Amino acid sequence: MSRPALSDYQHLASGKVRELYRIDDHHLLFVATDRISAFDYILDSQIPDKGRILTAMSVFFFDLVDAPNHLAGPPDDPRVPEEVLGRALVVHELQMMPIECVARGYLTGSGLLDYQRSGSVCGIPLPPGLVEASKFANPLFTPATKAEIGEHDENISFARVIDLVGPVRAGQLRDRTLQVYLQAADHALTKGIIIADTKFEFGVDEHGNLLLADEVFTPDSSRYWPADHYQAGVVQESFDKQFVRNWLTGPGSGWDRAGTEPPPPLPDEIIAATRARYIEAYERISGLSFDDWVGPAA
Repeated sequence: MSRPALSDYQHLASGKVRELYRIDDHHLLFVATDRISAFDYILDSQIPDKGRILTAMSVFFFDLVDAPNHLAGPPDDPRVPEEVLGRALVVHELQMMPIECVARGYLTGSGLLDYQRSGSVCGIPLPPGLVEASKFANPLFTPATKAEIGEHDENISFARVIDLVGPVRAGQLRDRTLQVYLQAADHALTKGIIIADTKFEFGVDEHGNLLLADEVFTPDSSRYWPADHYQAGVVQESFDKQFVRNWLTGPGSGWDRAGTEPPPPLPDEIIAATRARYIEAYERISGLSFDDWVGPAA
């Protein structure tokens, strides 16, 4: 039986990294591209095999954690077209929740900026004296609004989540986010990797069940740090997109983040190093070889 062509499906939406297609009344094709975004820009450069790495990592963690998810078939499902095999998944169509569910185990990124301004993160008061990469006593649920492409996600309080989805669903989102984060972070630590933070999306199926959706624990949606080099007070080495962000804001790019010009293309060596970091994160955490993942290599 031959596989369908991608053109056989109706294209529904484009995100920064993903494309969404309709398969039938209840199922969607969720396609990861090799695009990479940073600072709310889609960069001109692409990272070879990135879509396959994100898909492989998501499938591994969907299987690892104890939370129902949106998957409706295996990575080699016959409904996946040959041209996107290995970087596309068949998923159930859900009513998506209007917030990004962020779990933070360490203080960094926008959380650090929030703390430096207010002494809190998303309205959660924190003790004084915390620094870059400080570890929290317990992970924080720090939700954010979903921004349109080119706009910034905005950190919001738990009270705002209640306003958006009601108290019962808000509690479910918080508890599920922290449960899934802790389970995955504990696993990653046994592989020598700290998952400093991550973000999830959830949706509700036709029966009202809350399902983990989109991608999970990819180097795009998470911060991965080598545990043996961890040191509070400094910016950590990373296996994730932060490597690209650091190059863009460093002297080598010549780019002014505060200006109006988009970021420049990435040099070949930064592209190659980013791909290598993403693959290393997948192989270390999963214990699997990326060479064995389905689909054609770039």
